[in-house]
Amino acid sequence: MSKTWVVVAESSRAKIFELDKKNAPLKELQGFAHTASRSHEHNLTSDLPGRVMNSTTHGSHKLSNHSSPKEHESMEFARTLGSHLDEARNNGKFDKLIIMSPPGFLGHLRKELSNETSKYIVSEIDKNLVRHNTQEIQAHLPYSF
Repeated sequence: MSKTWVVVAESSRAKIFELDKKNAPLKELQGFAHTASRSHEHNLTSDLPGRVMNSTTHGSHKLSNHSSPKEHESMEFARTLGSHLDEARNNGKFDKLIIMSPPGFLGHLRKELSNETSKYIVSEIDKNLVRHNTQEIQAHLPYSF
């Protein structure tokens, strides 16, 4: 029997559902929460070093990489979720994968999935449905997969 996993995710939370048959109701398997992604930016940066004065830069230089702290936390959550999905695929937990996520987080998640797990994706829906109930999520499933 074919098992389809439906991953509904955003930058701070995710739900994984299982679908045994196409018209069967979704069954929630697991929920994830990444509270750091929901934190205010100033709470994420309060322990970071401040500005550094340097005679060669003639001013202040902020120590940071190219992403904001919230973006960094979103990427960390995508890495956690991607690892979980890779492990589940390795253990034969699903045969097909449907991902529902807003475009920004969907991009992060794609980067974190292994090439092998990416081959299991049969549909991507670029909507944030993580706060919707199961029936509303099911209504957004594609007709064929």
